[in-house]
Amino acid sequence: MFRIKICGITTPADALLALSTGADALGLNFYAKSPRYVDPLKACEIATAAREQSPAAKLVGVFVNATAAEIVAQCRAASLDQVQLSGNESPELLAELAHSGIAPATIVRALRIGPGGESAALEYLETCRRLECLPGMLLWDAYDATQFGGTGRIADWDLAARWVEAGDIPPLALAGGLNAENVAKAIRTVRPAAVDTASGVESSPGVKDPDAVRSFVTAALSAFDNFSQGD
Repeated sequence: MFRIKICGITTPADALLALSTGADALGLNFYAKSPRYVDPLKACEIATAAREQSPAAKLVGVFVNATAAEIVAQCRAASLDQVQLSGNESPELLAELAHSGIAPATIVRALRIGPGGESAALEYLETCRRLECLPGMLLWDAYDATQFGGTGRIADWDLAARWVEAGDIPPLALAGGLNAENVAKAIRTVRPAAVDTASGVESSPGVKDPDAVRSFVTAALSAFDNFSQGD
């Protein structure tokens, strides 16, 4: 999986910027209603540039309520490493993707847990276990009743921390309103396996701010380093 993902990459230049700062994953958004949407041709252009600079970087396709066929086709076209499901995808869709050759271990399932939604999320994961399609990573994002991520809202860190501490779940990537000023505190609080940001490092939707990206990655790497040393 990844440790630091810069999501909503829309140009090769922003991809190269993110990788040059030390991020190890890029998110390419294939949801047409998102301001960070990239079409298939642009995605391939970004992927080619990223591969040339950093062959080990993870390219993550972000999908919202796409069909398994659409996801598989885009993964093949842009040689994506991972799939992030950020909509209302059922466990059965994960199972269908597995049968189509996309290993569950490469799937990142976004969770936006609102009031009273914790039990539903746990039931969802249990169904995935039963169907043998448990995702390789969870993305803990802020809840919004009408939007599928990218809102800039702060996620519930305390609840996320309890999930991490309880264990028995896939590795958790923390998202939701993260920026250079709060990412270190977020890592200390939640102890996630990874962090993910989009709006927190932008000058406008879909346009990354170089200084913000560098500051975010530097702060996250430092916090993870202190975490690994037992801070």
